[in-house]
Amino acid sequence: MLQPKRTKYRRQQKPSRRRMDVRGSVVSFGIYGLKAITGGRLTNRQIESARIAMTRYMKREGQVWIRIFPDRPISRKPQEVRMGKGKGSLDHYVAMIAPGRIMFEIDGVSQEIAQEALRLAAQKLPVLTKLTVRPDMVTF
Repeated sequence: MLQPKRTKYRRQQKPSRRRMDVRGSVVSFGIYGLKAITGGRLTNRQIESARIAMTRYMKREGQVWIRIFPDRPISRKPQEVRMGKGKGSLDHYVAMIAPGRIMFEIDGVSQEIAQEALRLAAQKLPVLTKLTVRPDMVTF
């Protein structure tokens, strides 16, 4: 599972909603990419299941880039605990996704295989997505 090796602080506050992403909004490593239309949180398990769905469909051909990393800790209190007594302990890590962010990129496979692999990956994610192509390549 993806998670940071070290963090400066164990717990973080909840961030404000982010606007459209400008950084990381263009396909730069591969040819085909999966772009987020809506924002949200992706857990390390969701990212890993999307990666597995892509690589299985591609039969381990080509190359996959993951452009997001779950580095924000989410804390949770145990069930049936009364209010107060401080913040809960660390539960899992999430990646904060803003609209416009490229999450996955693919190269080295045909257009049909890339489309289907990215569609299968998008089904595993809780955000709405669309397929994009590198700007200097032919469009879908």
